[in-house]
Amino acid sequence: MAVPLMQAVRVGRYVLKQHLTGRKRYPLVLMLEPLFRCNLACAGCGKIDYPAKILNQRMSYQECMDADTEAGAPVIAVAGGEPLLHKEMPQIIEGLVARKKYVYLCTNALLLEKKIDDYKPSPFFSWDVHLDGDQQMHDSSVCQEGVYERAVKAIKLAKSKGFRVSINCTLFDGVKPERVAAFFDEVMKLGVDGVMTAPGYAYERAPDQEHFLNRQKTKTLFRDIFRLGKGHKWRFTQSPLFLNFLAGNETYHCTPWGKPLRTVFGWQRPCYLLGEGYAKTFKELMDDTAWEQYGTGAYEKCADCMVHSGYESTAVMDAVRRPLHFIKVALQGPETEKPMAPEISLTNQRPASYGYDDEVARQLQRIEGEEAKRGGSKPARGPRVRINGRAEAEGPAVSAAK
Repeated sequence: MAVPLMQAVRVGRYVLKQHLTGRKRYPLVLMLEPLFRCNLACAGCGKIDYPAKILNQRMSYQECMDADTEAGAPVIAVAGGEPLLHKEMPQIIEGLVARKKYVYLCTNALLLEKKIDDYKPSPFFSWDVHLDGDQQMHDSSVCQEGVYERAVKAIKLAKSKGFRVSINCTLFDGVKPERVAAFFDEVMKLGVDGVMTAPGYAYERAPDQEHFLNRQKTKTLFRDIFRLGKGHKWRFTQSPLFLNFLAGNETYHCTPWGKPLRTVFGWQRPCYLLGEGYAKTFKELMDDTAWEQYGTGAYEKCADCMVHSGYESTAVMDAVRRPLHFIKVALQGPETEKPMAPEISLTNQRPASYGYDDEVARQLQRIEGEEAKRGGSKPARGPRVRINGRAEAEGPAVSAAK
């Protein structure tokens, strides 16, 4: 079982409680993004294309603890950017684990060997290592050779020290099902505790816009992968119903509030993947966001999305409503032969709007205003960060990785 039994029980109990009390919208996983800075510049990433002053921002330890208090979700995924670049990350993880939250630290693993002794194994903590397939697939995805080998070495080290380790694997257009199946077999041999997988989502700022999957291609790809995986005992950290959805067997609408995102800007509207404004508090995010205006069939930007940050929570909530269906899929695996479930109509979706440049301007104005209040002092330069093999000074002069 990829998810520990106690974690599954506690999360299930939490979801059932929300269901029984009639709470319509509630968080399942807090997505915590305490920095955007990264030491890679992946082709499919839309998180690092910011000016240096924004990339140099950090959420403090206390802000991270406050975000957890506000949301109250049982699971927390700490992402970025690269979280291991954050000097307070060991304290942040320790503080969240002390609250008995199930914490996944998402990392590209380039710094894991250096930083691993700053962390302690715990049933509440797991490394979540980014691996987008085998060596060639992953190194191509992250635009740097040798990253796959370093990540595998770090996984082996973490397992030897008693840590739980999962991987997150994003798949893009053109990938071969046979290679993905072989990759899943290989990571199972590494002893990873589970795999989180999803189709690549078309971030509007991602450098590579040509290799994102549409919904039909996503369903066909995952059906082919799961067909090849029959009997292979792959362990996934995701709901069986979400995997069934990826294979085209569930007509789900997204629940973006299920995985709310807190960043250096505030609470991001409406979800982890779309930044269309920010709320100052979690309550404001939940109460004042026009949720009905987003999602496949409602908004053009969401047309092809089938990503876990929008649909995993839908699947978990569905498991509570249809436990027998959940058990059947969990035992038999995703359906790969029968006709796919009906697709959501895009007829009435509203056109996309774009406000990235305006938002960046607002955030820069805010940052410069805060600097002016401090007397115009320049932030101290941090350590040098290697971005795709090139050393960059982490300070005001650094621009977003190209």
